[in-house]
Amino acid sequence: MRIVSLACSNTEIVHALGCAHLLVGVDEHSDWPESVVGPLPKLGPDLKPDLDAVQALKPDLVLATLTVPGHEQVVEQLEARGLPFIAPEPVSLDDVYRDIIDIAQRLGVEPRGHALVQQMRATMEGELATSELATSELATSLPPATVRRRPRIVVQWWPKPVFAPGRLSWVHDLLEAAGADHPLAGEAVKSRALSDDEIRAYDPDAIVIAWCGVDPAKYRPDVVLNNPAFAETAAIGHKRVVCVPEAFLGRPGPRLVHGFSALNTLVQEILT
Repeated sequence: MRIVSLACSNTEIVHALGCAHLLVGVDEHSDWPESVVGPLPKLGPDLKPDLDAVQALKPDLVLATLTVPGHEQVVEQLEARGLPFIAPEPVSLDDVYRDIIDIAQRLGVEPRGHALVQQMRATMEGELATSELATSELATSLPPATVRRRPRIVVQWWPKPVFAPGRLSWVHDLLEAAGADHPLAGEAVKSRALSDDEIRAYDPDAIVIAWCGVDPAKYRPDVVLNNPAFAETAAIGHKRVVCVPEAFLGRPGPRLVHGFSALNTLVQEILT
């Protein structure tokens, strides 16, 4: 079976399913694992792949996506060429699990899909159980009148304007599972821009930098820390600006467990 992946998340799912040997080409943003993607033909950016090159590879299945605005144009072109494809559009964490199993079925390794999902769940549940034990021990030392609140966290997909995930996002589910709140938790949107006034009024306890399309080595926490618009927020007061690679939060695949770990650790730091 010959597989072309046009999204990082799909590439990583195929690898995690033990099917990397089926990949014959990937988009140029697929960067992990290097040992897998390094030797493969790069077919252009995810929003503008070289579809002539895709077609020349004679894939049995193209793994596209609809998670980023603009990808629908790629899907239309794949359909027009008669190429066999799927284009997952996960919104929730459960959707991510569903798509992993669906891809596993299509690759003929359905049991591996269920096992991978079970492993992801177990990893996050195990870490959560450990942290809950720690915070419950802390709670016993607090005065009876002390009430634990949900830490307020702003995740930045982009800094200017600030774009943040909404309720229709697997990041919402990760934050919920970690016991955190976020400014768009009540809005049925995938993401939207937040004004400086909205962020000031929300007064986050922490700000997470997960800038899309930026090498994590080039993340600039100082841009957030030194922004006068946020100077009076608790996040800046406590210097809680945390960098989490977008690969761990923005890619709906197996490495979301690392994003959850980072968020869960941050919540515990805020609570203690």
